[in-house]
Amino acid sequence: MPEQLNLSNLKPASPRKGRKRVGRGMGSGKGRYSGRGIKGQKARSGSHKMRAGFEGGQMPIYMRLGKQRGQYSKDAMPIEPHRTFTAGVNVRDLERFDAGAEVTPELLAEAGLIRSAKVEVKILGYGDLSKKLAVTAHAFSASAREKIEGAGGSVTALKEPKERKRKGRRPAAAAPEAEEPAAAETEPETEPEAEPEASEEQ
Repeated sequence: MPEQLNLSNLKPASPRKGRKRVGRGMGSGKGRYSGRGIKGQKARSGSHKMRAGFEGGQMPIYMRLGKQRGQYSKDAMPIEPHRTFTAGVNVRDLERFDAGAEVTPELLAEAGLIRSAKVEVKILGYGDLSKKLAVTAHAFSASAREKIEGAGGSVTALKEPKERKRKGRRPAAAAPEAEEPAAAETEPETEPEAEPEASEEQ
């Protein structure tokens, strides 16, 4: 018959081992230096709270290695505001929808063409399209737009395309127009001076 449990016979399921107390005399086995050795950084309090990658003050490895420059590299900050993802869908994949259907990012996600409707969708022009569809997406390639409209469908862009500024030489200044040849200089006509009136002889 198992022994009945009460406050007098309670004990843990497995035997407990007491912790080793340091600094309690030479006979304890952890006296004098308490297992820390003689002097040095690791013998001081707080020595085990150093951050990861700390190398004692010398130049750490992550600063000695080369870095990929640019605001869109993986080690540049900030990352999230500038890093975007666009899911591409070809026009050949739109053939699975019925003619006259309104294709939206939500419908593409339900059909399994994209993972989520939260990401931006760009319709690409690979393949052929023979159905009239009203396609709504964030962006369209020129060939995809041409094929959808060529099949009688319509295109609605949720994001206005940004105009790219071409980097190059400045436009050459317009050549100055040739001036008309100056007319031959002519002497201005001078009015004849009035003759002084003869004074009356007294």
